[in-house]
Amino acid sequence: MNFKEFGTILFVEQYEACINFYKNVLQLKVNFEKENLVSFHVSNGYLMVERGGFSSKGEKNRKQNPVVLRFDVNDVDEAVSTLEMRGVVFLNQRLEFDWGIIAVFLDPDGNRIELGQIKER
Repeated sequence: MNFKEFGTILFVEQYEACINFYKNVLQLKVNFEKENLVSFHVSNGYLMVERGGFSSKGEKNRKQNPVVLRFDVNDVDEAVSTLEMRGVVFLNQRLEFDWGIIAVFLDPDGNRIELGQIKER
């Protein structure tokens, strides 16, 4: 099968706050906007944020949201520094594994987001 692109759809309750977060804090480029959704460009795919989810004051557990949004970067420490200057609070600034490094933070709805720096394959 020849897929055109891959996308993720994220349903959120704090819609305006989440749109602001992805657009202005993470600075994702907007593909298009409709009344109840915004599609953001992410590498060779998209992240679509739509109304209709639920929020949590803390991190959603895996039963509430079994998905993690991972944005791979060249340098996790540099990306953490940049996002901290934009007001992002990290749950973990640097977790090291044999395959790479991650940093963990949340969007306004409590969805887990990771920055990833993968070791050479």
